[in-house]
Amino acid sequence: MKYILSTNRLGLRNWKSSDEPPFIEMGKDAEVMKHFPGVLSDSDSIELIKRLSHHYEQYSYTYFAVDELETGEFIGFTGLKNQVWESEFTPCVDMGWRLKRSAWGKGFATEAARVCLEAAWPKFGLKEVLAFATNTNLASQRVMQKIGMNHIGKVQHPMITGDTRFSHCEVYKFTMQA
Repeated sequence: MKYILSTNRLGLRNWKSSDEPPFIEMGKDAEVMKHFPGVLSDSDSIELIKRLSHHYEQYSYTYFAVDELETGEFIGFTGLKNQVWESEFTPCVDMGWRLKRSAWGKGFATEAARVCLEAAWPKFGLKEVLAFATNTNLASQRVMQKIGMNHIGKVQHPMITGDTRFSHCEVYKFTMQA
């Protein structure tokens, strides 16, 4: 398998049709989707894969499918994606991740996010990367801190407006050194 980015334990690549079943299951897991508006239907998950694949075709980066190299198992996604929803921080390139529950607690999110950040400027020509997490998503905020991102503010993401579980998203930023 040819990976776009890799670490000792993880391979990041564009999406393929065999990712659909495990990604659909991930999207139905209420614990995985706890910091999002809700679980995803089968068609929502398949449509998201299509959008992410199209984004890759346009920009050469996306929220990449992530495989654990030792097993070859698909464990979720991590990567970079253009965000254009309206706010003081957008448009921007956002770093995001979502892993299935069995991949939690192993440092995979931090490892995959770090390799994406390290590739942002030399491979993709990106000068800065932002990341957003709901105020309740402390695990993702810790990942952002571990990879050297700086907290720059709060924003009301349109996907959580009116959702009483979240008051806002915390915003982190990393600016590449020339």
